[in-house]
Amino acid sequence: MKVVLPEKKVFNKKQIAIYVIIILVCIVSLIIASYVQFYARIDIFGIKKETQIGNKTEEEKARLKAEFEQIFTNSLENEEEHDGKKKEQDKPLVYTKTEKKESKVNNYDVEVHIPYINIKNKVVEEYNKEIETFVEKTNSILESENKNTVYTVEYAASVKEGILSVVIHSNLKEGTSAQRVIIETYNYDLRNNKEISLEEVLRIENIEQEQMQNKIRSEIEIEQKKVEDLKNLGYNIYSRDAGNDRYKIENSKQFYLTNQTLYIIYPYGNDTFTSEVDLVVI
Repeated sequence: MKVVLPEKKVFNKKQIAIYVIIILVCIVSLIIASYVQFYARIDIFGIKKETQIGNKTEEEKARLKAEFEQIFTNSLENEEEHDGKKKEQDKPLVYTKTEKKESKVNNYDVEVHIPYINIKNKVVEEYNKEIETFVEKTNSILESENKNTVYTVEYAASVKEGILSVVIHSNLKEGTSAQRVIIETYNYDLRNNKEISLEEVLRIENIEQEQMQNKIRSEIEIEQKKVEDLKNLGYNIYSRDAGNDRYKIENSKQFYLTNQTLYIIYPYGNDTFTSEVDLVVI
């Protein structure tokens, strides 16, 4: 019996070229998709959107520092649609949950606007538990007598290309104790459902980490020089040590990101009785 083998299919050069192009396009698409998912924020045309982050003049930075307290509007700006993220569908991603304004002569003067982060996630649940301490402090002050306490809490919140950023500013003055400013921030990656670090934000914004570290050190040294000048005039001001590990980027946990600005915040009142706060503005 004569066995007839199937005819071997021969591809011409044009067909081979088409197959190669298709494979390359698939590979590039996968690479771009992975990059967008974890690192970049790219528009629908695949080109990174221009921002003012990292391109500010020294005058603009000085103005933003001076106007820092004006950002606390007790509301969320630039909310983006993120299906299935919200715990309460009819409310924003961040909203004011506790709001009080009460005053009692010789006892207290309280005005608080305390946020709630409206996201279904265990990390965010921990955020909200931490934020609840501002409510507990408010209640303890309202129950106190003859303390002459002034207490304010306000917040700002923003979403920038899938990153939710919340900053809470608290001002506390109890009796003869020194005024204390406490600032807490919460930064959450809505796309990947996780907390996001300053290192990751710098990478997303294409800001070189070593250069940023030098910038932080330089700004803290400038602030310490001001402190030394004031001490020579007899003032008692909180001292900085630019070489302290707290200023390392990996240890800089307090930061707030908006559409146009990144604030890196060093609130010394979080640990001691002082109202001193250093800002590095990008």
